[in-house]
Amino acid sequence: MRRAVAPLLVSVCFSSPIACAHGGPSSPQVQARAAAGSSSERAIRGGTLINPDAPPVPDATVLVRGGRIVCAGAARDCPVPSSIPTIDAADGFIGPGLVDAHVHFGQTGWADGRPDFIDVTREYPYDSVAAELERDPARFGRAYLCSGVTSVFDVGGPSWTVAFAHRTDTATDLPRVEAAGPLLSTLAIPPGWPPRMASQFTYMTTEASIRETVDQRRALGADAVKVWYLEIPDSLHDAKRRQLNLAADQARKDRLRLLVHATELPLAKDALRAGAAVLVHAVDSDTVDAEFLRLARSTGAVVIPTARTITGYGDVGLGRSPAARYPLDCVDPATRRKLTTVLPESLRPPADKVRAFVARTAAIVDTNVARMYSAGVWLAVGTDAGNPGTAHGPSIYAEMEAMQAAGMPAHAVFTAATRGGAEAMALSSEIGRVAPGYVADLAIFAKDPTKDIANARTVQWVLRRGMPHRVADLVGR
Repeated sequence: MRRAVAPLLVSVCFSSPIACAHGGPSSPQVQARAAAGSSSERAIRGGTLINPDAPPVPDATVLVRGGRIVCAGAARDCPVPSSIPTIDAADGFIGPGLVDAHVHFGQTGWADGRPDFIDVTREYPYDSVAAELERDPARFGRAYLCSGVTSVFDVGGPSWTVAFAHRTDTATDLPRVEAAGPLLSTLAIPPGWPPRMASQFTYMTTEASIRETVDQRRALGADAVKVWYLEIPDSLHDAKRRQLNLAADQARKDRLRLLVHATELPLAKDALRAGAAVLVHAVDSDTVDAEFLRLARSTGAVVIPTARTITGYGDVGLGRSPAARYPLDCVDPATRRKLTTVLPESLRPPADKVRAFVARTAAIVDTNVARMYSAGVWLAVGTDAGNPGTAHGPSIYAEMEAMQAAGMPAHAVFTAATRGGAEAMALSSEIGRVAPGYVADLAIFAKDPTKDIANARTVQWVLRRGMPHRVADLVGR
């Protein structure tokens, strides 16, 4: 397991999505001088420093050296040598880069990445789609940086995602990626699935095979192991719970953190009792009860609500573009064309059923987000990006805004999108804060996202390991 050794919906713009997403002419502009080049030392001056769960620091300075923060605070406490490159963030807000704690680089964000939802394989053969994803996952990495996201957690996918994640450790032009690799599943994969899709799952059977599979994830270099713990008949519940516990036991022995997909309330409780470090979705079958909240608090598990993944499915199923919910200008042109494609009605599920299912599921998740927040459960922002209608990168805006609309204050959502994501990735001593010793993964916003999380759309600059990128230069790449 690799670790560094040192420590809804608002502001939708139809006429000018770029201005909407990244600050229009009337927004406070973050200006830069002498910020080009590859110097390992630089400073950000003049903005308000915003850290999760901390008071703002106006007229702040952040000093970066060798990809890490060496000083962060009031200008008087962080003198800037005259010779180093400087970003002037006057009137802006300097915060940690956002963290998307639930993504899938092995999925496109549209129907062609999930033929089990809508089959478009005649025009988009799945093997070709999967091969293209493996050839160029960096396109999604650029979309994340463009959206202010500096770290992502790929919580399940093809084996190649683990190797890709390792390559990002020291990257300055891609976000930090952690990856779990192929999933363990309580259900057998249907025989009709394309082989490259089926290879992302291992069906749990005997104790020996479960332990061997977890060992394989460790040998692959994965950062965690994920169990797809799906709804099952009552008669099989005890047997599947034993399989989950076996996987959890071997994960502990292999020092891999356990991630569990369990969206039904009884199964989510099983996962918490088994020692899940992360529930990658909120419960969407029922309202969470006192027992669930007690278990989540006592274990310290992080819950990632993925509150608007279902809405993305609704977008594709109803023939509408997600551009009405979040801007697409950070998305690469080929993916953007797919996201705005309206599928023929013959391929789409019945509209009334889609609307009803989306509305019911979103309402339950929103209720559970509010209950978990009120109860003090660890929450992290994760989009489930890659699923149909949920684009890598800017879909984080809609996800954060949904959590705010569900009842979380903006500052709490910002904490979930920074410190919460760091906790989910077991990187809380590395990312999620602007403080000495932390990796210099930063975002500069024109407006304060801790006052209204929609202001996260005004990201102007993003720094990855101290290397600055002007968002306007990343748009459309």
